[in-house]
Amino acid sequence: MVIGVPKEIKEEEYRVGLTPDSVKYLVDKGNTVIVESKAGAGAGFDDEDYEKAGGKIVDTAEEVYSEADMIVKVKEPQDKEIPLLKEGQIIFTFFHFSANPEMTEKLLERKVICVAYELVEEDGVLKILQPMSEIAGKLSIQQGMKYLEKEYGGKGILLSGAEGTRKGRVLIIGGGNVGYNAGKIALGIGSEVTILEINEERIKFLKENLPGAEVLFSTEEKIKELIRKADVVVGAVLIPGKRTPIIIKENDLELMENGSVIVDVSIDEGGISETSHPTTHRNPIFIHKGIVHYCVPNIPGVVPKTSTVALNYVTLRYVDILSQNGEKSFKEFEPLKKGLALYKGEIVNERLK
Repeated sequence: MVIGVPKEIKEEEYRVGLTPDSVKYLVDKGNTVIVESKAGAGAGFDDEDYEKAGGKIVDTAEEVYSEADMIVKVKEPQDKEIPLLKEGQIIFTFFHFSANPEMTEKLLERKVICVAYELVEEDGVLKILQPMSEIAGKLSIQQGMKYLEKEYGGKGILLSGAEGTRKGRVLIIGGGNVGYNAGKIALGIGSEVTILEINEERIKFLKENLPGAEVLFSTEEKIKELIRKADVVVGAVLIPGKRTPIIIKENDLELMENGSVIVDVSIDEGGISETSHPTTHRNPIFIHKGIVHYCVPNIPGVVPKTSTVALNYVTLRYVDILSQNGEKSFKEFEPLKKGLALYKGEIVNERLK
């Protein structure tokens, strides 16, 4: 199979779909891998690294898309990329369809085969989403600490506290992989941590594995009560294939102290706050009603060396299966069947209907 790796063009996205090590593995299995020049530069891989691995370097994205049977990316196709897609071409990447209805319609018109990283599920685990959620969760506390600083409009407190002062208070809404990892980091720096979750089994897991955190069943009343004293609120809710429910209404911001920070990790599926809208790594925050909002949808992209390698660690196996079996993969391999979202003009994934 001919596999294409274009350079990511989403604003401030530095990750790349395949590392040179992954390219070598796929070439050794008999595939041809075409890599757009400088595709890996942001993650620390230069064209020579890909050439040594057996990849073919081309100058333009147009060449990648025109020659490839399958495209391996990181983020959803951008407006400039969608016209380059060929009918029947496999696109393997993050899509986040629920937050991008216009993109979904355009992809249906192109009659491509879309396999969504965020929907690939194996043994009850969203295998590809998991490492990116881990990284995003850990970074959410780092960003929350930063934007509590007075310079950025924050309330000017240290989230870890210091001798003679109170600890910072972190409220995490959602106890999945993002919430769990945010909780680990927040506890590690000495913050007071509360996690809200609705799944009883997950609540049990969190209590056992994060004994320093207060873990509670999430209700609307509990959220309104806890945001009043939270310094950082982390939005960590995920319903696979669906838009994130709005949990914090605009009026709720008036309950929060000025200078508090919302880190809305869920923004790639719409966000937990009514006032959230996507931002970028270059301009990551905005202030609304005195509350600092950090709403970057590709948080792991800010640490591309770590996140690209972590992503490839889980994606390579699936890329290999797709390259060896093509469309038969969706019949013979259940995780990829679950990841199949759009097929030649039709929505075929129940989670998207």
